[in-house]
Amino acid sequence: MRIARIFDDFPRVCVSFSAGKDSTVMLHLVMEEAAKRRRRVGVLFIDWECQYKLTISHAEEMFGLYDEYIDPYWVALPITTVNAVSQFEPEWIAWEPGKAWVRNPPDFAITDPGRFPFYRHAMKFEDFVPAFGAWFSGGQLSAMLVGIRSDESLNRYRTMSRRKSTFEGLQWTTWMGDAVYNAYPIYDWKTEDIWTYCGKFLKPYNKLYDRMHQAGVPLSRQRICEPFGSEQRQGLWLFQVIEPETWALLVARVNGANSGSLYAKESGNILGNTRITKPEKMTWEQYAMFLLATMPSTTAEHYKNKIATYLKWYRDREFPDGIPDWQVADCGAADDKPSWRRICKTLVRNDYWCKTLSFSPTKTEAYEKYKKLMKQRREEWGLI
Repeated sequence: MRIARIFDDFPRVCVSFSAGKDSTVMLHLVMEEAAKRRRRVGVLFIDWECQYKLTISHAEEMFGLYDEYIDPYWVALPITTVNAVSQFEPEWIAWEPGKAWVRNPPDFAITDPGRFPFYRHAMKFEDFVPAFGAWFSGGQLSAMLVGIRSDESLNRYRTMSRRKSTFEGLQWTTWMGDAVYNAYPIYDWKTEDIWTYCGKFLKPYNKLYDRMHQAGVPLSRQRICEPFGSEQRQGLWLFQVIEPETWALLVARVNGANSGSLYAKESGNILGNTRITKPEKMTWEQYAMFLLATMPSTTAEHYKNKIATYLKWYRDREFPDGIPDWQVADCGAADDKPSWRRICKTLVRNDYWCKTLSFSPTKTEAYEKYKKLMKQRREEWGLI
């Protein structure tokens, strides 16, 4: 059994818990093994503030259920993440001081910035998680268990299938640096397996899924995570149906939340889902320049830095005369086929960190230096 193997080989074990169906089942499985061995396990829960009351209630239930064997890390600190529903506030900070919060964190939550020596105010989620893992390990061999399944998305499948450093050749593990490994013990489970387990063994689960089912959301689309990312925003309309009182607070709290929910199901140029179109007399390059010109200057400058790097990379390799205006299947997820149409889709989707152009978020402390450096490089390259 994979989880038993984790306990055999790793002195330190921590579960990354989101209160979604996958991480809930994983936590149940891990705690069963922990109870047998009378071992304590860390449980990391990032409280995003703008979450369903049902999700918070379930998280509290799970922390209470396994209180005897868990070291709880319920984090309610200012952490920055993407806000894909606004170009004026393309990132937002959960638990930002001075704001009217959607709710107060639980009394036992970690709200003191001094709790973690690595923490920096408003650090990005992508920075916080690996830093937490390194801190948690304390230099000991450690496993951070993550409840992702490869059939949930192409990116998750890639996490499991790509060439990478693993623990003793176990493909369901990934070396994260130093003594820390991520482990994905339920990576090959199907959605039906998750619900079969909960039903057969009468395990508690997040009742938000019952409400999603009643709202007509198919099993394959029922997900729980922070709400304002370029993919996650498609579920914003559910807040109005399931918890309208929470939705009213979200609209007041996060810039663009209401407009994002209004157009979440659109497949065209509103949010860039599935397909996009352009004005008939414009090329895709011209349309990209038009989109950049309509953005707030700070946001436009951010995108220009990313796009210039993208153009320079391909100019030095396959396309010395510049990337095509468009290519067949250039907006697909499987391959990064460079084109100005792909750039336009990135802009229309408000994909702030340009993940559709194969970028990853820039580390918080390096971003200001990055902007100054890119301004100089763009002048040297003659791009954007």
